[in-house]
Amino acid sequence: MMIFSETVSISTKGFTDIIDLTDQVSAVLKRSKIDSGLVTVFCPGSTGALTTIEYESGVLEDLQKAIEKIVPSNIPYEHDRRWGDGNGFSHVRSALMKPSLTIPLIQGRLSLGTWQQIVFIDFDNRKRERNIIIHIMGE
Repeated sequence: MMIFSETVSISTKGFTDIIDLTDQVSAVLKRSKIDSGLVTVFCPGSTGALTTIEYESGVLEDLQKAIEKIVPSNIPYEHDRRWGDGNGFSHVRSALMKPSLTIPLIQGRLSLGTWQQIVFIDFDNRKRERNIIIHIMGE
């Protein structure tokens, strides 16, 4: 069993900014020299999430609109009343979508579908510098 970890840094705009991480994850995977196992992608923090989606402008806009309907950014949140930072919606969105993603690694390749990309979504209400941890376990 081998373990390989690397952190990649990204700049985000906040407000449901969606960043395609597939190429960065693939590059780390190549450096790991691991052929079979699991790739976990994780974002430390409570206002971002990871998922997969077809990285196409129409579906990205659809996702942003759906998230806004499920967890509106313009309603009162208890978090905002307590801390005054206005990002209560960001925390709720992140909790619903989750901060990590695990992808099977088979014969040196991520087991993603043809139109499936790995994305990070920044829900915070400001620009951020984010560190994304890519952790690979296998043989």
